[in-house]
Amino acid sequence: MYVKSAVTRNYSEKSINNMLDYIEKGSDDEQARKCMEEFYSQTLQSFQSTNNERLWLKTNIKLAKLFLDRKDYSSLVKKVRELHKACEREDGTDDPNKGTYSLEVYALEIQMYADTKNNKQLKRLYERALKVRSAVPHPKIMGIIRECGGKMHMSEENWKDAQSDFFESFRNYDEAGSLQRIQVLKYLVLTTMLMKSDINPFESQETKPYKGDARIAAMTDLVDAYQRDDIQKYESVLQSNKDLLEDPFIAENIDEVTRNMRTKAVLRLIAPYTRFKLAFISKQLKISIPEVQDILGFLIVDNKVKGKINQQEGIMEIEDGSDAERLQAMQKWSSAVTTLFQTVIKEGDGFRVAPGSDVSRLLSDDVGQPDGGLARLAARSAGQKRGHFPGRGKGRGRGNMFSS
Repeated sequence: MYVKSAVTRNYSEKSINNMLDYIEKGSDDEQARKCMEEFYSQTLQSFQSTNNERLWLKTNIKLAKLFLDRKDYSSLVKKVRELHKACEREDGTDDPNKGTYSLEVYALEIQMYADTKNNKQLKRLYERALKVRSAVPHPKIMGIIRECGGKMHMSEENWKDAQSDFFESFRNYDEAGSLQRIQVLKYLVLTTMLMKSDINPFESQETKPYKGDARIAAMTDLVDAYQRDDIQKYESVLQSNKDLLEDPFIAENIDEVTRNMRTKAVLRLIAPYTRFKLAFISKQLKISIPEVQDILGFLIVDNKVKGKINQQEGIMEIEDGSDAERLQAMQKWSSAVTTLFQTVIKEGDGFRVAPGSDVSRLLSDDVGQPDGGLARLAARSAGQKRGHFPGRGKGRGRGNMFSS
């Protein structure tokens, strides 16, 4: 490449950058990318006779991005290693004068580890990138870093930090005018549901202009149905917007949201019953019986429901613990009465309990006994008032969809 002496260095650098940017826009297929790689290589060779390090860095970063787009990770690793070395001082520390280039290299490497789901390396680079203070990066670069950080936090089920990163990513993409802001806004709405938050993600000043955007209407309807616990609306939105699941990240995480919705719906449905068919839940929620069984099993393990599933008959029976709780409360009451008797009557000045009396026998029975005389007396009294004794009449007061 021959440049006349009358052409300034800045002008030539800007012209070459414009050419590279123009050619890069047309590299959508594999053949075009191979041509781009050859073009970058020829351009870099022409820089050997010049001492334009800035242009060398920019061109190499473009080449590294091409490797990332082609998923040529082995070539990308070699290239980012070369770029990191070029952005360091002789002692191995980051050169503050090249902080902007360092962040661009970090962004490429972070994207690679996000694609390959190498969270250990991703976290290391993500934290290192956020510590770079000497750079004034393009907002799109920070958008990329924050987006990958949000995905990393999501994989760790750290919904709060994921929400924070997605919001920052959206804000940076929006500032850069990048179309990726719409996709990241969908991720932000997704984290709101996973956090089980009642806060509308479109209430902030930055997101409010996009509330009525047709491109995110489906996610807006989903979060609205989720926050109102409207399972029918939620399922309807998912069924009529299959394109939502075309994004692998949304498809991977929406299952957790759906499970939360269905779990809450199952709890509401079974609340009045002590015995019900799994087919009843399946019909009401329009999900398969194995899915119903899976949700009920989760509720049992999580101690949110006490009961047993009869898989052969397709029935679940809920254990009614109301009588046991009532008896436990009476035992506590009798223990308190016993203490009062011992303090005020048996040991109080001027009061003496005659040996062999009914009160003396009750007090003696109760000392150190959880089911002593007073407890039995209280239980008998309560049982007579209810018309049955504790432990009998199981299920009374709750419905049974099999009863007439």
